[in-house]
Amino acid sequence: MIDPPKFMFFSILALLIANANAHSPRAAVTYDGRSMIINGSRELLFSGSFHYTRSTPEMWPELIKKAKEGGLNLIQTYVFWSIHEPVQGHLNFEGNYDVVKFIKMIGDNGLWVTLRLGPYIEAEWNLGGFPYWLKEVPNITFRSYNEPFMYHMKKYSEMVINLMKKEKLFADQGGPIIMAQIENEYNNVQLSYKEDGEKYIRWAADMAVSLYNGVPWIMCKQKNAPNTVISTCNGRHCGDTFTGPNGPNKPSLWTENWTAQYRVYGDPPSQRSAEDLAYAVAKFFAKNGTLNNYYMYHGGTNFGRTSSSFVTTRYYDEAPLDEYGLKREPKFGHLRDLHRALKLSKKPLLWGTPKLQRVSQNVEITTYEKNGGTICAAFLTNNSTKVAETVEFRGAEYYLPPRSVSILPNCKTVIFNSQAVVAQHSTRNFVVSNTAKLRGWEIWRESVPTHDKLEVKSVSPIELYSFTKDTSDYAWYSTSIYIDGKDLPMRQNDLSVLEVASLGHALLAFVNGQYVGFGHGSNVEKSHVLKSPVTFKAGINHISLLAMTVGLPNSGAFMEKRFAGPKAILIQGLMSGTLDISSNEWAQQVGVNGEKMELFSEKGSKKVEWAPLDGNLGPLTWYKAYFDAPEGKEPVALRMTSMQKGVIWVNGINLGRYWVSYLSATKKPTQEEYHVPRAYLKEKDNLLVVMEETGGDPQKIEVLMVNRNTICSVITEYHPPAVKSWERKDNKIREIFDPVKAAHLTCPDNKVIGKVEFVSFGENEGACGAFTPGQCDSAKAHKVVEELCLGKKGCIIPFDRESLIDRAKDSCPDVAKTLAVQVACT
Repeated sequence: MIDPPKFMFFSILALLIANANAHSPRAAVTYDGRSMIINGSRELLFSGSFHYTRSTPEMWPELIKKAKEGGLNLIQTYVFWSIHEPVQGHLNFEGNYDVVKFIKMIGDNGLWVTLRLGPYIEAEWNLGGFPYWLKEVPNITFRSYNEPFMYHMKKYSEMVINLMKKEKLFADQGGPIIMAQIENEYNNVQLSYKEDGEKYIRWAADMAVSLYNGVPWIMCKQKNAPNTVISTCNGRHCGDTFTGPNGPNKPSLWTENWTAQYRVYGDPPSQRSAEDLAYAVAKFFAKNGTLNNYYMYHGGTNFGRTSSSFVTTRYYDEAPLDEYGLKREPKFGHLRDLHRALKLSKKPLLWGTPKLQRVSQNVEITTYEKNGGTICAAFLTNNSTKVAETVEFRGAEYYLPPRSVSILPNCKTVIFNSQAVVAQHSTRNFVVSNTAKLRGWEIWRESVPTHDKLEVKSVSPIELYSFTKDTSDYAWYSTSIYIDGKDLPMRQNDLSVLEVASLGHALLAFVNGQYVGFGHGSNVEKSHVLKSPVTFKAGINHISLLAMTVGLPNSGAFMEKRFAGPKAILIQGLMSGTLDISSNEWAQQVGVNGEKMELFSEKGSKKVEWAPLDGNLGPLTWYKAYFDAPEGKEPVALRMTSMQKGVIWVNGINLGRYWVSYLSATKKPTQEEYHVPRAYLKEKDNLLVVMEETGGDPQKIEVLMVNRNTICSVITEYHPPAVKSWERKDNKIREIFDPVKAAHLTCPDNKVIGKVEFVSFGENEGACGAFTPGQCDSAKAHKVVEELCLGKKGCIIPFDRESLIDRAKDSCPDVAKTLAVQVACT
């Protein structure tokens, strides 16, 4: 018999437990032509792209915390098919690939999520996110109205959607996912597929909505997107280039605002200023934009073999959070201030009536007003790239630097100007560790195989992609050729030439076991021709080629029909003329022996006999050493400038490819330092293994600690006070505290200011970490800064001529002053 009081007690208890375990209240997500509407509330969305695969679970909490500190309320991530299903039917959602854990962590921090399902993601990721096995499905054509492709795309999409539903991660289930994306920038390739392209994009939209319709679906860069999804903008200046979404009842969303540019080997530095980013975002919101996503907000690291063709291991390092998760200032702080200024303008932006006034060819004023002007925000824009302007607005004059937007959340007070950076600056330092010294270097050399030692035979070299199946970067190709002594050059100084035409990406050539040359293509032109002088011998000669990929393609039409590897092989300079050995019968092998034995792991390294490091630092050499974890908690990196090209492992984990011998036009490597996540390290005896392809000196590899302990501030007479001085209350903008124009400095990680390295009040040149004084300066300013800042975690230096300069000694009283300060945190 049931006891009613007990039954009631346990029923109530069960209900309380269920409510306690709920992620958050269920939120209905809708939209109209003004904005996204979440649980009945219009929202301005400030978003950043983070890829769980490009960092570690140990880094996620701090990255998400900094995103929130930077003013973001939304995080965007792709889902990476190739790592979740590397082998057909075998799923992997562990470790770095635990997307469910990542999304839950974002939700636990009070942020929303945009889930970019793909399955094609581009993202400078191997094969655009597709697993290699998909390429070998019979009769498949990627991203077209093709039955085999659509079958596998829907099966994968359904698997991911069901996983999200099972974990209750969609907003209408109480989770953080407020929208999802299907496909990616399809307009770039659609014409290549003709009618099948149009049919495919309609099918993709219908398929996505049929799988889940509890949140809106989007398609980026898709002008003719079906009505069931929202088309969005990707690019650097969507405020100028976006013609609007695919319908009047859809909001203007910017899904990729590129914070710089990814880099490929051979590239010079890629940069985009904080001022240009802020200008572009402010213009977009002034033109009815309500969502901006920074691609990337944190780029991270392409661990292992995940990067696409020629893309560096470091990814979008110029983002607001750099590769190591450190704040890149002033980009981080300037965008944080922009978000705060826009949030102060939220009510008029979302509920006010917009009005555009063109003052001149370059100057325009956009206002949003409600209730007869009691709620009002204004954007004053100067589009001139060279000339500053002064504009009159509602009885007051406002100074506008070139190419800038001023935001007035109450149509009176300039809270933010995109060109005036109030946020602090920083510079990144790589410091050699005192404790992490590489010790016990040993060496093991790969043998060069000959035709008779390799089992896979064919008349001509097998195409490289289809041969390796993305299981290795490497494949051996070998043939043997008999050369009559009478056919060799007669003069001792005359040499024959081995010519190898390859479809990409790189290769090493050996003749009779001797290294004769290295050749490679580029991201633009993968094909290349290696020509090496060779001394052949009379009789049998063994020609062996180690062909290499540097990632698989990630963009363009018909990716499944790309090819790589040696194609035509010639011997020139023989007495009988040029000899074509392309169809001489070749033998092949996928991978190198060290890979197969897993020499990069502690267990595998014991399978061979290593030798002490000697002076013979040739190609195809494995090196190993040990080191202790660096002191402190700062991020860790390896400086690889003494090496050339290869792969790095730490404690058996593949950190990625390095290629420091590929110089940019500036005569410098595209990437010199390589990230070692702290989570991959033990306190003692960490195993470092390097497989060098062409030749380098491992003894000069350095273990580094990474910090941004050098911080700066640059304030002019035209800068507004810090945006945090104001708040909106009772529909009015009011001062939280006295808004004083000042330089603000805050050390990272609770460090204190240990040294004032530079102060100038007048004129200066250079940037943080490399300032030089101008002709006008003030010795008094240096003393003031030391008094206000030394020994403190942070300080505020008011921009005040009276306190910073001795007027009797002002050598340039008529010059507009700039306060520049640089300090070192310790």
